[in-house]
Order: sequence, then C-alpha cells, then structure tokens
Amino acid sequence: MGETTFVAMIAAICVHFLIGYLLGSIPFGLLFTRIAGLGDIRAIGSKNIGATNVLRTGRKDLAIATLIADMLKGTVAVLAGWYVSDTPAGLLAPDIGAAIAGTGAFIGHVFPIWLKFKGGKGVATYIGVLLGVYWPAALAFGAIWLLTAFATRYSSLSALIASVATPIVLYFTVGLLWAIMFAGLSVILIAKHRENIARLRSGTETKIGKNAATAKT
Repeated sequence: MGETTFVAMIAAICVHFLIGYLLGSIPFGLLFTRIAGLGDIRAIGSKNIGATNVLRTGRKDLAIATLIADMLKGTVAVLAGWYVSDTPAGLLAPDIGAAIAGTGAFIGHVFPIWLKFKGGKGVATYIGVLLGVYWPAALAFGAIWLLTAFATRYSSLSALIASVATPIVLYFTVGLLWAIMFAGLSVILIAKHRENIARLRSGTETKIGKNAATAKT
C-alpha cells in the first residue's frame, strides 16, 4: 500500500466516523421538549436527554418520538456508511464503512460535542445501529429486554442484560467483526449505567411503572 493510498484510507475512516458522529449527536430529546415549550430536559429527573427522561415530562408522545428518532439516527448512520463505501470511489469495504459510521453514531449520542460531551446512555441508538446491521439481532435485543423487564421490572437491568447478550448473538449469526464492534459499544453502554448498577446493587433502583417524576433511571 502506497503512502497516498494509506492517507486516503485514513481520511475515509475519519469521514465515515464523522458522518455517524454528527448524526448520533443530534439531541432529539432536548430539541423535542424545547420545541414543545417544556424547557431543558436536563433540569429534571435523571437529567438525561433520552426517551426515559422525556417521559418524566408527562408527554408520552414526545418520549415515543425521542425513542424512534434516537434509534433511527443509528440506523441511518449504518446505512449511510454502507452506501458511501459501496461506490466506485469507496476505499473501505461496505461492512467496515457501516461499522465505523454506526460506532460514530453511538459515540455521538453518548458524547455529543454540542452538549459538552454529556449525552444519553445510548440504549435507543444502540438498538438503531443494531437494526441497521442485522435486524433479527435487534429483535433478539428487544425480546431479551422484554423478558427481563417482565421478570424484574427494571428497565436498566433489562438493557444491561440485552447488551451483554447482543455480541454473543452476533458472533453466532453474522460473524466476529460485528460481535467485536458491539462488545465495545456494550462496554460503553454499561459504563454509562454505572449509577443504575450501583442502585441495583443497593436495592434502590426505580422499577418500571413507579412515579416517573422522581425516578433517576
């Protein structure tokens, strides 16, 4: 590989990541609540920008819209990364381009530059990226989440267990690349839930259905 080609590949990697990052960093929860005249979502509940905290405003419609938007930005990033790579001028294999863009979207949601790198916990965008990569695995994530939530009534625990299971599911279905990628995303997702983990261990974590006004999940 010549020096020019190497530099071009590095540039291509950066472009794919940036595309994903910019998509992922759009804070839909914050934007939707502000447009609705509800102020800064970061001032209530868990101070998070995700759908769970948006629900604490009492607006189920905005929470659903936030959930869908946060998912879709991950899916769009994966598809955009694939499309950009799968062109005559593309220097990356489509699956590599999709993986880089999808990772960028997740990182963008969790660490958005516009919000001083204080973003959401990443569950919805994680699912959206997974949906773009291999939709049956996204269904598996949802099924594991629902089963765990039904058994424990803990939203955070459901997400944690599903995120641990996802790389295993991917390894046995679509291969090592995606398993490694999602193992990395799962580590970040789990780290972002460290406060939830502490509350789960102490028995103080809020269960699904409890008063949303004071919950901090």
